[in-house]
Amino acid sequence: MARALNFGDLAADYSSRDGARIVIVPVPYDATSTWQIGAAKGPAAIIEASAHMELYDAETDSEVYKKGIFTDKPVAAESGPEAMVEAVEGRVSEHISNGKFVVVVGGEHSVSVGAIKAHCSDDKEVTVLQLDAHCDLRDSYDGSRFNHACAMARARETAEIVQVGIRSMDVSEKAFMDAERVFFARDIRRGDEWIARVVSRLGERVYVTIDVDVFDPSIMPSTGTPEPGGMAWYDVLGLLRAVTRAKEVVGFDVVELCPNEHNKAPDFMAAKLIYKLLSYRFRG
Repeated sequence: MARALNFGDLAADYSSRDGARIVIVPVPYDATSTWQIGAAKGPAAIIEASAHMELYDAETDSEVYKKGIFTDKPVAAESGPEAMVEAVEGRVSEHISNGKFVVVVGGEHSVSVGAIKAHCSDDKEVTVLQLDAHCDLRDSYDGSRFNHACAMARARETAEIVQVGIRSMDVSEKAFMDAERVFFARDIRRGDEWIARVVSRLGERVYVTIDVDVFDPSIMPSTGTPEPGGMAWYDVLGLLRAVTRAKEVVGFDVVELCPNEHNKAPDFMAAKLIYKLLSYRFRG
């Protein structure tokens, strides 16, 4: 099959800008990554892999693509990280003002900052739910306050945050961490009672940011900073399903995929994750 030009390789009836309820915003940015480079190729790999998805979701008995999914042109990311954040915020804000549900596809985690600012600028009640292996709470890293390691430090300047799947951090981040709102991967390995506790700490409206390294590298090796001991597919889906049932998800992003040309499964997994969360959000 030829490379998909839009998410899901949808026909024009379901992928036009005007008719779509959902917008995919690719942000191929990878300038502040500190180990494995390649997240700039993540958006294109996810869109390409999405062409191979079945568009009927059996779990929700739905076909969310019929809401319309428009794939926007990539956000230009040639400038520094602060300029990139501003560009993402502007693009996402434009779509929100037009009544669209926006999904940002990264790129490194710093791209999420602009999307979070766009969703929270006129709504101070939004909580940010972060699924990630890392806290990302450094105030500055490698001379930049907009490094990918600072993504949640910037997010918490705008909104309350809840962190899930964490299993790696610098000692300096302890001072910025709210222990009541952090769910370490080691503590959520057995049972699912933790899901209700996560949901209880969220506001009524939620923005979800998903760094794919929240998953265990056995199923998601294609990421810049893999960490052992991560979450499994159905653990993450169980949380997302519960959140969408109890709260209004206002937008989300999926970031940090570093595609490997010799293993396409993680690309497809990231595409499927986006489609599953959309299916949960718009079911019924």
